[in-house]
Amino acid sequence: MSKRKTENNKNISDTSAAKKAIVLGTEKKSRRPLILLGSVLVLVIVGGLYFIGQKGKAETIVASSFESGVSTTSFSYPADLFEDGKARHYRYKIDGSDTVQYFILKSSDGIIRAAFDACDVCWRAGKGYQQSGDFMVCRNCGRQFASVLVNEVKGGCNPAPLKRRMEDGKVVIEIKEIIEGRQYFDFSKRG
Repeated sequence: MSKRKTENNKNISDTSAAKKAIVLGTEKKSRRPLILLGSVLVLVIVGGLYFIGQKGKAETIVASSFESGVSTTSFSYPADLFEDGKARHYRYKIDGSDTVQYFILKSSDGIIRAAFDACDVCWRAGKGYQQSGDFMVCRNCGRQFASVLVNEVKGGCNPAPLKRRMEDGKVVIEIKEIIEGRQYFDFSKRG
């Protein structure tokens, strides 16, 4: 009987301890809901930061001879691709070495413009420009340039102009013009 009495006393003691813990609010709670809530919160924050970081980025497209609209001497892009006013960044690899970068955008005055993703001053940093509304902003020094001045003003920290022409509803850029911008992307000359 003493064994049975001991078990009964233990059960009563356990029950009393559980009731006391509930009343005092010290019972052991599962951490699973808290961990789940924390994980969801972290995912929402990371997702939000990613979205904010992507908002200002222009797409980068590698210009290659496999694209439609590419001849042996020029690249052509449908003009309606730029209707949204967003700058589109492109890269052209020369002889497997230097990669020339440039962008095309339709400015607020309705003209499609092109420029190298570099300037006479900050090119050595190799950072180029990003779009912020109606401005192209130097990623190195932070200066802003109105879209209507791209391909019009040259020198200093202005985006270096890239010759382009409109032909049959397309923006046409000669490959030889792109290659002339090689100087802005030869980083062996960083001084």
